[in-house]
Amino acid sequence: MPWFVKLEAGLVPKPQFDAVIPAHLAWLADLERNGHAPRSGYWADRLGRTGDGAGGMLVFRARDWAEAELLVRSDPLILEGCVDWTLHEWAVVFPRPPRASCETAAPGPS
Repeated sequence: MPWFVKLEAGLVPKPQFDAVIPAHLAWLADLERNGHAPRSGYWADRLGRTGDGAGGMLVFRARDWAEAELLVRSDPLILEGCVDWTLHEWAVVFPRPPRASCETAAPGPS
């Protein structure tokens, strides 16, 4: 499965944002249970539009763009209007992804 990245910028004051975090964490746990390997965090080094925080990033796996967008649009932070976001497919170049089994070299003579 390819990797995708959701970048987000906070839009609302921190108390409003924080009220949605429990639902967001439950959503991330559901992604994990369903094999999407989410890795999520926030920007700790700068302030966002509201002065309360800058948003963050989610890296996750999905079958294709359609599934990735569907998953992102179901994030409670997006449903509640807490963040502005963009979605990107991430082409991993290191470590080099494993080759598909049909691409492996044939065994040498025995």
